[in-house]
Amino acid sequence: MIPTPHIEAKSKEEIAKTVLMPGDPLRAKFIADTFLEDVVQFNGVRNVLGYTGTYKGRRISVMASGMGMPSIGIYSYELYKFYEVENIIRIGSCGGYTADVNLYDVILAKDAWSESSYAKVQGGYTKDAIEGSKELNDKLKTYADELGIPMHVERIHSSDVFYRETSDEYKEIYSKHGCVAVEMEAFALFHNAKVLGKNAACLLTVSDNLATHEATTSEERQNAFTNMMKIALELAE
Repeated sequence: MIPTPHIEAKSKEEIAKTVLMPGDPLRAKFIADTFLEDVVQFNGVRNVLGYTGTYKGRRISVMASGMGMPSIGIYSYELYKFYEVENIIRIGSCGGYTADVNLYDVILAKDAWSESSYAKVQGGYTKDAIEGSKELNDKLKTYADELGIPMHVERIHSSDVFYRETSDEYKEIYSKHGCVAVEMEAFALFHNAKVLGKNAACLLTVSDNLATHEATTSEERQNAFTNMMKIALELAE
């Protein structure tokens, strides 16, 4: 089923086996413009931009996921299932739940805990946490060490809701479930990888902190989160 309803690439060969997946289409464009050579755009449907190029002479793709689990659920499934992508690495922003993580710190998700029904509805998975791929995580830890970039390896919270009526609920999620930060996509990505026998990882940069009330600007979030990008780009093949 190529092209798919949401990806216009007409051939599997247009997309590399490893795809970096930020939420923001402009962040995908920033990565392609800043880090990749011989860039070809393979998707523009709904302005969810996708590009393939080379990094240090090795092939890699980058494509936006949009916001939330339903959105990344669609794009990652189509990439895995129909374009035979093997590895998807979400690179995004997150909100810290503890003062132990600072603005611009990089977090590698050991696993994602969620209240979401995504995995249950999609494939009957009833547990509330899913691990990232150990093989990818081990590689990312090695690359971070080689680049001299400090990185937390922790459990994260994948939330379906950005605006909660109970604003301090994060304190219980941190204390009860051990989640150091919150984002909105990894749980669905990890589930799709599990269902389809593929690999997934999630690298995050702390953009704000609910415990300390620190925050970054939207422009900083789009352009300044380069450390996690540099780590993930090393997965180019």
